[in-house]
Amino acid sequence: MPAVDKLLLEEALQDSPQTRSLLSVFEEDAGTLTDYTNQLLQAMQRVYGAQLNVLHTELAKQLADTMVLPIIQFREKDLTEVSTLKDLFGLASNEHDLSMAKYSRLSKKKENEKVKTEVVKEVAAARRKQHLSSLQYYCALNALQYRKRVAMMEPLLGFAHGQINFFKKGAEMFSQSMDSFLTSVADMVQSIQVELEAEAEKMRVSQQELLSLDDSVYTPDFDVATPQINRNLIQKAGYLNLRNKTGLVTTTWERLYFFTQGGNLMCQPRGAVAGGLIQDLDNCSVMAVDCEDRRYCFQITTPNGKAGIILQAESRKENEEWICAINNISRQIYLTDNPEAVAIKLNQTALQAVTPITSFAKKQESPCPSQNLKNSEMENDKIVPEAAVIIPKAEQLIAPGTPIQFDIVLPATEFLDQNRGSRRINPFGETEDETFPEAEDSLLQQMFVVRFLGSMAVKTDNTPEVIYEAMRQVLAARAIHNIFRTTESHLMVTSQTLRLIDPQTQVTRANFELTSVTQFAAHQENKRLVGFVVRMPESTGGESLSTYVFESNSEGEKICYAINLGKEIIEVQKDPEALAQLMLSIPLTNDGKYVLLNDQPDDSDGSSSENRGAESEA
Repeated sequence: MPAVDKLLLEEALQDSPQTRSLLSVFEEDAGTLTDYTNQLLQAMQRVYGAQLNVLHTELAKQLADTMVLPIIQFREKDLTEVSTLKDLFGLASNEHDLSMAKYSRLSKKKENEKVKTEVVKEVAAARRKQHLSSLQYYCALNALQYRKRVAMMEPLLGFAHGQINFFKKGAEMFSQSMDSFLTSVADMVQSIQVELEAEAEKMRVSQQELLSLDDSVYTPDFDVATPQINRNLIQKAGYLNLRNKTGLVTTTWERLYFFTQGGNLMCQPRGAVAGGLIQDLDNCSVMAVDCEDRRYCFQITTPNGKAGIILQAESRKENEEWICAINNISRQIYLTDNPEAVAIKLNQTALQAVTPITSFAKKQESPCPSQNLKNSEMENDKIVPEAAVIIPKAEQLIAPGTPIQFDIVLPATEFLDQNRGSRRINPFGETEDETFPEAEDSLLQQMFVVRFLGSMAVKTDNTPEVIYEAMRQVLAARAIHNIFRTTESHLMVTSQTLRLIDPQTQVTRANFELTSVTQFAAHQENKRLVGFVVRMPESTGGESLSTYVFESNSEGEKICYAINLGKEIIEVQKDPEALAQLMLSIPLTNDGKYVLLNDQPDDSDGSSSENRGAESEA
């Protein structure tokens, strides 16, 4: 007897489109079987109704018991059960989709723990309900594959036995071969029945084991604090929310099943037989993004830098694993002989390439001059002895899981709008100096060529260690996620602000008041790395701290020296005599307007780009 096709109960919880496609085959088979059963029942009832006279009473009774009754029981019991379970499964699936949509819309900025807990419980309950209904539905369909064989043969067997018993005089017409055939058919029916009972017991045990799992299986993002993330994946599959633009400013999110196939990202809607190509992943880049106040979003960017699709995962673990898997595929690791080993080696190499935190801690032994000067500006005018400094832990400096921004947070147009107010702009006559008139009166102007590496929120600005830890995390994230592209900008340091200028358009991309810069430091080993902490007010009335990390064409100490000099000028401007003494000790340009930092003894090895920037009026 050929093997019976079955639905795998282990795949009921994942509910993938492949499982749904196979389920549709079983459902189509059950529908066809229902139609055939109804037609067969009508034909047998006509045969039964034809037995009208007394001579056929015994035959009619036997046909009713052995031919008509089994097919009625099969229709009323088995087929009706499958139909009912199908409806319950559909209701449970719709309820789960609604709860997942509600969970996906949870706000990240205005997070409410009570609401989140209620929604998570609702998702878990809906997922458990869908799992239970799918298991029952799958079991019923699997059992139907056995019962339909029995149901189709029992009426025919009963009809044959009834006819044999009725036509006793024609018994010689049935040879020994016919008897052996009927016997073999009866044995087959009995063996199928035994096999069905064994399979039903096996499915019952499997169902109990699957339902005895912990609630964490049904709860999205249950291990948000310490997820077990596999960063060496070379293929990945699961449900994601896809962002679709429906207009100039309107978008929709659609929950679809995604999977990787070689170097391609495929998408398969529910009910589809096969998936379709969504994105070629070779040489692409992927990173986490903030999108429409939704959590766990990431964006795939094409090799030419064009922004691609934006997807949302249901948990931090899924988000990180999708990013790692796409990053590994973009390196074409899947083409090697042993992709998993290559992925492990590359990720280990990337982590080893990042400067460890101990090298940043060495800054405590020989702090840079900029920080010594800054300490003198503290409100209590007390310098903390180096021996008393305790290096804080990374968790005390930056919250675990803090997202990293790899592009300037404030766009140029938004920044200009905020600083120009309601004043109308003449695009033909207004210059950058007019946009920032304070540059004309600044006593210090120094320009540096830098490349922005990343920024992230921090918890404190009391120690330069927060800058070193931010540098380590930014470099680690760039190495792990294969992000190597940077944009060159000009960092203009004045006695009032820090301005980041686009060298092509001369548009200011970001502007920071020098008084809001509370910490700044350069890396000791990689002397081109420099960072600073900015304290900014928030709309809620509080303040936020962010660390910005740059790579400079020259030594980072020069930028720190310029920032510290600018802060000194701000302090001494309150006292004209102190300002005059400071100006006497620092050389100026020929017109007496700007400070020449390149003439300082420690800047004698400055690059030519800095020398030109010292005299620039931006």
